[in-house]
Amino acid sequence: MESTDAAIDMELGGRIKALRSQMHLTIDQLAAASGVSRAMISRIERGESSATAQLLARLAGGLGVSLSTLFAAVAPVASPLARRAEQPLWRDPATGYLRRSVSPATANGILDLVEVELPAGALIPFEPQATSFDQLVWLQSGSLTMTVDGEAFPLQPGDCLHMRLDKLVMFHNPGDGPARYFVMLCPSRQVPR
Repeated sequence: MESTDAAIDMELGGRIKALRSQMHLTIDQLAAASGVSRAMISRIERGESSATAQLLARLAGGLGVSLSTLFAAVAPVASPLARRAEQPLWRDPATGYLRRSVSPATANGILDLVEVELPAGALIPFEPQATSFDQLVWLQSGSLTMTVDGEAFPLQPGDCLHMRLDKLVMFHNPGDGPARYFVMLCPSRQVPR
């Protein structure tokens, strides 16, 4: 079920604050690590601001976790099954892109599978992150141009692109309809490229 109201802002803010506390980071330390201002982090943690996908990605990078970790619900009992009706949905307030967390809680951030619907014309840049994650993007329908560190990769339905998240990555839907794709995030192999 999609949450676009203050409840999701409160949940995300609480999750960010809890992760920051678990890592014994002050707001100032997270601000320095993520490039997000102290004031903005404070507003997000209190649920007073609807963070964009770009901002959440920067915070996740500063915390050293995946974006999916920020969306993960804290459940007392993790199930190996994630039913579609129970998979969390979130809509980016800036671009309108819709993000569905597909992975069951038992994946524990080791593998994150996300379904995305990117509106026509939308462009979302993600700044390089000091993380050790690789990402696969598998286009299901529509048009998608991925730009990784300045190199453009126009994707057609069925195409799959691999990238590391330590470079500037841009998602662009140049088409006149929505693009639907899956993203899988996993820890990077420690092999030089």
